[in-house]
Order: sequence, then structure tokens, then C-alpha cells
Amino acid sequence: MASHRKPRQRPLSGGTVRTTAATLALAGAATATAFEGTSQADPGSTPSQVKSEVDRLYQEAEAATERYNGAKEKADEADRALTALREETARKTDQLNTARSALGSLAAGQYRSGSLGTAVQLALAADPQEYLAQASFISRAHERNAAGINTVRRRLDEVGKLREQAAGRLTDLRARQDELAEHKAAIEGKLDAAKRLLARLTAEQRAAYEAQSAGSSPAGPRTTNTTPPPPGWGHLPAVAGGGSRAARAVAFAYGAIGKPYVWGATGPGSFDCSGLTQAAWRSAGVSLPRTTYTQINAGRRVSRGELAPGDLVFFYSGVTHVGMYIGNGQMIHAPRPGSTVRLAPIDSMPWAGASRPA
Repeated sequence: MASHRKPRQRPLSGGTVRTTAATLALAGAATATAFEGTSQADPGSTPSQVKSEVDRLYQEAEAATERYNGAKEKADEADRALTALREETARKTDQLNTARSALGSLAAGQYRSGSLGTAVQLALAADPQEYLAQASFISRAHERNAAGINTVRRRLDEVGKLREQAAGRLTDLRARQDELAEHKAAIEGKLDAAKRLLARLTAEQRAAYEAQSAGSSPAGPRTTNTTPPPPGWGHLPAVAGGGSRAARAVAFAYGAIGKPYVWGATGPGSFDCSGLTQAAWRSAGVSLPRTTYTQINAGRRVSRGELAPGDLVFFYSGVTHVGMYIGNGQMIHAPRPGSTVRLAPIDSMPWAGASRPA
């Protein structure tokens, strides 16, 4: 009989509805920005209001991306642990089977060698001395038999414990995978909502938005991967345990300029914000954790006045964005979906802190 229960709604549908409702409710006074004076994007909201809402969605998507990155790191760790446990279980099972086989061979040999009582066998023996020698061997065989039984018992216990651990790791892995799916759905939902809002703008308005997001005026130059490094960047001050390491990290970041932002990406063809800084310092031989909120604690915390090229600079109250400082108040970062790795002033976002990888 068919069920008539109302189907459960997907978690994202409610968020999308709220986002749309909030956007439609933003009807109000127009702001004098580069967007004004162009043809309307939507009768319910001004282009500047659309920009504000899109910026909010992108920021929330990036925060969800960092949660995704953290969950993926833990899922990968659980997967590696489960694989190792399964391999160890297979080895112990082989050892168990070998012990069982040896014990079976010993038991079969003893059965074939004699089932009569010791006194009768001694009485019937043609050579009592030879029999006594055999009896001594049988006694030693019984000892080997006991040892074999203990070995089998020990191997059984080892295999049982390993299988129990593997079951726990499997449960953990599945929970991490569910968490990944939730974060992925949240990210994609926010990005889809942002795309729908941007689609309401004209091409001219979208160009103005992209220019402002890049940190330049609508008529100003766009950042590309041809931007030269600042003078002396190859001779950085001694930071992070050696200037050469910081220089290599900065050089990597410069080489990534122009590559697309893709959430969850760590290179080489695309990056998200923490993926870029992790890859840059990895190229210098320094291992950083995966997420913004773990990278900020990976090295020595430094103040704004102490910043040196190669330092990591963090933004927003939730520490959801990171860039690499290159000097002169500038950083290289992967800003958001739809953009590319680029230069930007560190004053362009709310400051959260800085750290120097060690």
C-alpha cells in the first residue's frame, strides 16, 4: 500500500527559500555606487543590494568550505586507519590459519602414531628402549600441541580485536562521509543562490561587481597572473625559520595568480583559500593543516605590525578566510568561487589575525 506521508524536504530548500525571501525584502533606497545608472536587474532589489547579498552568500559558502575541508581531512584519516586495520586483520588471519593448519597436522600425526595405552604399548614393544625414546617424543609432542592451541587462541583474540576496531573505524568513516555530504550540499546551495542573484544583473553590472570584488574600480585594471613580484621579494627577511623557505612560499603564491578558485581544491590547477596557503608552504617544505581555523594556530601568532612576507593573514570573526602576506600591505589569496587567485590589500576584509608558519 502506497505511503501518503508528506515527503521530507531537503535541508537546503528551506535555506534557499529564506535567501530568496531576504533578497526580495531588500527593496529600498538606491545607493550611489558604480552599479547605479545601468538598466535594472530586478524590480525587487537594487544592484548594490544584490551585490551585498551575493557577498554574504559567498562568505557563508567559504565558511562551509572550511568546515568541509576539516571534515574531509578527518574522513581521509578514518579511511586510512580503516585500510590499515583491514590489512593488519588480513595478516593476522593468515597467521591464524597457519597456526590452525600446524595444529591439525600435529593432531593427525599423534592419532596415527598410537591410540593404545602407554603400558600396553610398552609391553608389546619389540624394543622397549626404542619405545621409551618414542614415548619421550610423544610427551614433547603434547607440549607442542598445547603451545599450538595457545597460539591459535592468541591469534583468534588478535583477529577479533582488530575486527572490532575496524568496525568502529567504519562507523566513524560513515559519519564523516555524512558530514561531508551535508557541508557539500550547504556550499552548493549557497553558490546556486548567488548565481541566481548575479543572473539578475546586466553584463555591465556584473562587470562592475567583478571589478569591485577584485579590489579595483569598474574602469580600473584587473589583476592577472602577469603581476610582477614586489622589489626584493626573492630576498625576504629571515622568517619562518629561514628566509629561503618564506621566499619559496611567496614565489609559489605568485605562480598561482590567475588560477581559478574551486572550493575544496589544493592545486595544482585550482585552489580554495586555505588550499593555496597550504600548497605554497608545502612547496617550501613546511606542512600546514588543511583549514583556516587550524592554520592560524600552526605557527607563531604575529601582530599586524610584525607582518613579514610569507606570513598567513586571516579574516572574519570565524577565521574563515586566509591569504599570504607579501609586503606593502598586500596579500595573495584565493577570494571566492568564480574568481581567480589574485593580489589584494589586507585592509579589504575584516581582520582576524596572523601567524608565521614554523
